[in-house]
Amino acid sequence: RYGQLTYLRVYQGSLRKGQTIKMGGEGKTVKLPRIVRMHADEMEDVDSVGAGEIVAMFGVECPSGTTFCDPSLDMTMTSIHVPEGVMSLSIKPKNTKDNDTFSKALNRFMFEDPTLRVEVDNETNETIISGMGELHLDIYCQRLEREYSCPVEVGRPKVAYRETLTQRAEFNYLHKKQSGGSGQYGRVIGYMEPLEEDAKEPYVFANEMIGNAIPPEFIP
Repeated sequence: RYGQLTYLRVYQGSLRKGQTIKMGGEGKTVKLPRIVRMHADEMEDVDSVGAGEIVAMFGVECPSGTTFCDPSLDMTMTSIHVPEGVMSLSIKPKNTKDNDTFSKALNRFMFEDPTLRVEVDNETNETIISGMGELHLDIYCQRLEREYSCPVEVGRPKVAYRETLTQRAEFNYLHKKQSGGSGQYGRVIGYMEPLEEDAKEPYVFANEMIGNAIPPEFIP
């Protein structure tokens, strides 16, 4: 309805309509053509505001937590603490044709809200969103449909189950294959067992062969 609105709080000094301010840390300057005080879904234009007031400005693209200051200064406030998400959901667009819109919207939401995390699980290939609770994530699902016309399906994230050894297992395999010529023949004897829980290596291969009956290049 109003386009890009950026909310800010004045901590010191004053802010005036038409004033030029600088993004602390980046050095980029922006001019404030309009300052408004929001009242629910209505806004009131103001010419200046003082310390402690919360207002909105138009047309300024910046991530949450950006510090603005006078162009003659160069300072930034301590960055806000962003807690880890307490709830996660898998999410995907109902229509595959909305994939581009879906990605664009999630990137925009993360830009606005540092407590929203989005990642792709490399094992299940699911898009996972994490936030501060069920209501937090539900609001973004509603915004996807309301603001971007991209209805989504949500559910519990899948878990990639793995198998592992719990005790020693021996093997004795005989390989025989005749495919013309001299054919193939070999026997593999060995065992596998779990490593200690605090082992740093993912696996240990122990070669207990005597002599060079098998050429070294065939042994890992």
